[in-house]
Amino acid sequence: MADGRPLRADARRNRERLLSVARAAFAGEGLSVPLDEIARRAGVGPGTLYRHFPTKESLFEAIVHDRLRQILHDARARGTSTDPGEALFGFIDGLVAEARLKQDLIDALASAGVDVSPSMAVTGAGIRDAIGDLLDRAQRSDAVRPDVTIDDMMALLSGLLFALRPQSRYKADAGRLLAVLRAGLR
Repeated sequence: MADGRPLRADARRNRERLLSVARAAFAGEGLSVPLDEIARRAGVGPGTLYRHFPTKESLFEAIVHDRLRQILHDARARGTSTDPGEALFGFIDGLVAEARLKQDLIDALASAGVDVSPSMAVTGAGIRDAIGDLLDRAQRSDAVRPDVTIDDMMALLSGLLFALRPQSRYKADAGRLLAVLRAGLR
């Protein structure tokens, strides 16, 4: 939305193309890619980019927020599964599978001094609630031990994602860590 109004279809397509190109550029080349280069790769003029994202920080934030919304959507969608244990474990598997790109971007944002936390608080709380719902359903179906709290789950997920970061001093195997986590939760 721009100025409280929905974006026109062409403006929405431009915004999505800019986000897609920026995601790929930042993942492959780091955050030093100039905004004008992102606009060129997206096939739009710099003015179009700056109308949607007045600063590089606002573009970074939009990418991170978009990723968090995708995670929230995935967690909520899994909440209706007929197999609550597999819904929780499938969510964890998916989160780990894409963690490398996500963590790279979040680490880069932190190192660049961009504080995205305030604008992400609502989405972050939604993710925590959705994971809590998945955990609760898995516990009620006896797929997960009953003494695991949402705080425990968030700490386990945070630790796992931290250990799997590319710059981590640990060279752990993601599949083995997931198997250990699954066994511990059961």
